[in-house]
Amino acid sequence: MSDGDLDALRAQRMSQMQSQFGGGGGNDAEKQQAQQEQMRAQEEMKHSILSQVLDQQARARLNTLKVSKPEKAQIFENMVIRMAQMGQVRGKLDDAQFVSILESVNAQMPQSKSSVKYDRRRAAIDSDDDDDYGC
Repeated sequence: MSDGDLDALRAQRMSQMQSQFGGGGGNDAEKQQAQQEQMRAQEEMKHSILSQVLDQQARARLNTLKVSKPEKAQIFENMVIRMAQMGQVRGKLDDAQFVSILESVNAQMPQSKSSVKYDRRRAAIDSDDDDDYGC
């Protein structure tokens, strides 16, 4: 085989490998752009479904929840979207229905208990009380 044939085979094999394993370095920017576009489309779809399913008060409460507890709001949004896709939601959810769904989300989330432990022995041993002013 001549050098020209080897170069042609190498080029052909390189193009096969690039197409098989996701392309070369030039396609990374295009892939990232496509992924961002897909994420935007999903967000728009999610917002349109939520606007169809929730009434004005429930949307306001959801926005407040997003500010204070974003992970809980994300779980709630996913649950409501799933319910809407399965046909479990009839009409728009009002504030009372929002609260009941949110209570079920709270039941699903792991509870973290925090407690304050007060050590009385250290508080009782205070060196400031032992000042001898008369001696």
